[in-house]
Amino acid sequence: MTAPGYRLVIGNKAWSSWSLRPWLVLKRFQLPFEEVGVRLRQPDSKSRILAHSPAGKVPALLAGELLVWDSLAIMEFLADRHPGMAIWPRSGDARAIARSTSAEMHSGFQALREHCPMDILAQTPKDILPDAAVLNIRRIVELWRDCRSRFGGSGPFLFSEFSAADAMYAPVASRFRTYIPDLAPFGDDGTAAAYVEAIFDMPEIAEWIEGAKQEHAAPSGA
Repeated sequence: MTAPGYRLVIGNKAWSSWSLRPWLVLKRFQLPFEEVGVRLRQPDSKSRILAHSPAGKVPALLAGELLVWDSLAIMEFLADRHPGMAIWPRSGDARAIARSTSAEMHSGFQALREHCPMDILAQTPKDILPDAAVLNIRRIVELWRDCRSRFGGSGPFLFSEFSAADAMYAPVASRFRTYIPDLAPFGDDGTAAAYVEAIFDMPEIAEWIEGAKQEHAAPSGA
């Protein structure tokens, strides 16, 4: 099915973890779309976002006259619109766990988000983290290990082939690379470290990082 004129409104690629998620799905599944960037942390950022979405947040996907906002809702919409693509795993059991893990990311891990915000161009390891963030990291390491053990036998991603669940956790992989390059103290047996590498080996992530570099080099008013 040919993709209808999708337009994805996103924030800065260095920081906007929620923007990365649906962008990655669109890119990975080769769904054509127009990218509309809004610089965050600027005086007019809010008004520029509101011009596209009354929710006042990025990302937002426009499909013709239809507006879909929120990263997870956008990915569910794309999965419904393109059922021939395995945006969620095809196996019923794997799909249920993929949705559960994605929902946990969507609503949880607040301490990690607060103390380790996505900054995909940075390399600033942290020696000390609050207990709540440590618990978040341990849970994610455990979650990745469980998904890879149960469903990841034939590929490098959580459910073997890339899916929306990987899009949900790609910004977490970025946080780990920036702030916590050694996951062994958090219970990693090597599975989580290998998964971070798999995410960063994706050409789509390389493209996103290059975009972040270009944004960083451009004048703030551009």
